[in-house]
Amino acid sequence: MTDKTQVAEPRRDEATLLPPVDVIEDANGITLYADLPGVSKDKLRLQVEGETLSIEGELALDMPEGMEAIHAEVELPRYRRAFTLSKELDTEKVSAEFNHGVLRLRIPKVEHAQPRRIQVQVL
Repeated sequence: MTDKTQVAEPRRDEATLLPPVDVIEDANGITLYADLPGVSKDKLRLQVEGETLSIEGELALDMPEGMEAIHAEVELPRYRRAFTLSKELDTEKVSAEFNHGVLRLRIPKVEHAQPRRIQVQVL
């Protein structure tokens, strides 16, 4: 899996935040964790197109009525990250969970790329 810095959607010239991501590989696939604080489930967009996995989320940091921020450390309204996936990964079986701003993606390896035990016969 290779990290890419550009995604075709929605606008290439739009500045975005790169969410921190951890990728853990095991014998059966990869698990990706992305931190997306301030993103709600309905503002999260995941897409696999060809060999590219795109993660995009829009920040929804609402201010209480009558209040105005005098300082904001996060000024960009969107997260975006893209990865080139290995052909060993089965993009048809991606599963996703989103809880408290943390996205967990599980992408298993295709069956022929997974380790298998070879039965030994006694003759």
